[in-house]
Amino acid sequence: MPGDHPTGAIAAVLPAAGDSSRLGTNKLLIELDGESLVRRAARRALEAELDPVVVVVGHEAEAVRRTVADLPVVPVLNARPARGLPSSLRVGIDALPADIEAAVVLLPDMPLVTAAMLRAMVERWRAERPRLVVSRYGEAWAPPVLYSRALFPALIESTDGGRGVIRAHRDEAVSVRWPVELLVDLDLPSDLARIRGSP
Repeated sequence: MPGDHPTGAIAAVLPAAGDSSRLGTNKLLIELDGESLVRRAARRALEAELDPVVVVVGHEAEAVRRTVADLPVVPVLNARPARGLPSSLRVGIDALPADIEAAVVLLPDMPLVTAAMLRAMVERWRAERPRLVVSRYGEAWAPPVLYSRALFPALIESTDGGRGVIRAHRDEAVSVRWPVELLVDLDLPSDLARIRGSP
């Protein structure tokens, strides 16, 4: 509710509604080091003191809810998960309290993103208050991305998962650089084999 968060409060939005069709199973329920990918991402968002942590569920919603049930997160339902990431972002951003000033969009299928990375993005935003804080891995731009509240309406209207919002506001963004080895997303069984045992 408005007023429940400190000035400058930053939320996290975790889209976890897709059916992971390329992998053949719900990848967000796959376990890495003893916990599901969605739980791993939610835990790291909490460790970074993002609040609230909104987990957007859809495909196998109850199974995804159960894997984070003991964490202080806010599950919200995307009733049309087949519409993809843009629909989940719309649901997640729309669920944020009115007093949230920025939100980090974190994809649970990028399991090498750490709480320290999220904290660094938050610190950069607090220091400079840009419209965007984007992650850069070598020459590639990828999530997580921190969006200021001023961009929430554009993000809700986005049809490409926020990429157009980033392009439109690139000159208002600051970037944080990460080792290129951390740019791993889980789409194929071979991807999972690569990241087993990662910290």
